[in-house]
Amino acid sequence: MSAVAAQPVPAASRLAWLDALRGIGALAVVAEHLLPWFLPQLRPYWFNLGVYGILVFFLVSGYIIPTSLERHGDVRKFWISRFFRLYPLYLGVIALVLALAWWVPVRAEVPRDGSAVVAHATMLLDVVNVGGVADTMWTLSYEMVFYLLVTALFLVRGHGRSGLLSMSFGAGAVVVGLVASGAVLTGGWPAYVSGAVFVAGLACVVWGRLRTAAACVLGLMALALLPLSSRVPWLGVAVLAVMFAGTAIHRWERGRGPLWPVAVTAALVAVAPLWAVEGGWWWVQADVWLTTIALAAGTFAVGMALRGRRLPRVLTWLGLISYSLYLVHHPLLKYFVAITGDLRWAEPAYQLTMAALALTVVLAVSTLSYRYVERPMQELGRRLSGRSARRLQGEGDRRMAGQDARHDGVLGDEEGQVPDRVRDHVGQGDALR
Repeated sequence: MSAVAAQPVPAASRLAWLDALRGIGALAVVAEHLLPWFLPQLRPYWFNLGVYGILVFFLVSGYIIPTSLERHGDVRKFWISRFFRLYPLYLGVIALVLALAWWVPVRAEVPRDGSAVVAHATMLLDVVNVGGVADTMWTLSYEMVFYLLVTALFLVRGHGRSGLLSMSFGAGAVVVGLVASGAVLTGGWPAYVSGAVFVAGLACVVWGRLRTAAACVLGLMALALLPLSSRVPWLGVAVLAVMFAGTAIHRWERGRGPLWPVAVTAALVAVAPLWAVEGGWWWVQADVWLTTIALAAGTFAVGMALRGRRLPRVLTWLGLISYSLYLVHHPLLKYFVAITGDLRWAEPAYQLTMAALALTVVLAVSTLSYRYVERPMQELGRRLSGRSARRLQGEGDRRMAGQDARHDGVLGDEEGQVPDRVRDHVGQGDALR
């Protein structure tokens, strides 16, 4: 842990506040999964820690991802960077879970056929109604959908309408919640079809053949999957509303758009589950849901207010390792409980001791996975994307962007995608399964 903590993290930099927010979100997500197993008496029910964490993470992603693409002006470089940012650790965790399936079985929600392989390969797990081998992988589906939509919007020059997009998705979440009782497209075929389109479309986007047309097909596919085959359709649409609200906040901050669409979006997302056909979980009850949204929005607002100031180093460090923390913590907690046994009725002192030990193990492993998997792969991705940009990038991309394709650090170490799902698999009625 000390080796990574010693790395220079400029607390006063323009991105340190985003890392701090990721650190806060990561702690909330870990707490949501740790408390029910180790210290159930301390779990809050007046708001939901996990939902709070993922809302913060999605706001951060929405705030920074489109700007990253616009600053680079190079979709090839963006996607190469995304691949090396997300996939190496993701594939490593999948390998770990499968290798230890003899001890802790793979979740029942994961289909035992090829659709699971395809859905994991595309990361479109939740939007094709396939469970991930690790519980926390569901939110990567919406990150991927967001990337596909943002790429298409960028190439057709529609990326500046973030406020309108956020309100449209917010209204869509309300409507879908009122009419949809679950996925319309079921079975394994959505995973297979989307997988084929995903591979062919991204090949065109990365290599420049029919790039705009391919990106539009991918964007339309992602847009259709949200209400038609997502595990909880209204939630998927609401997630995209939150992410585009983050983009709208960034544009308002830069003087390129109003702030009122963000308020409208927040109101729409707030009411989306209240009359939804598919609901009933404790965390979408009006008082809990509204409190959680208010806390997430307030946290993001405080982070923005403190940008440029010196922030606690521990938060920026947690933000730095947050993607590792997000992916590894839930499998590790399962393995820990498999060793210790059920701790929910143990003595409080023993629960506290085991919780502290489990958290230490999670932080240590997350630090190591960042140091030896994430960071080297990010550096490799930057080298490859830079080499590819110099060799293959056409004049069309540069004219569209209006600026050179320089690396500004946004797609590197300072960008961790850390959302997590609200599932503890202990209490009844908590999970979206």
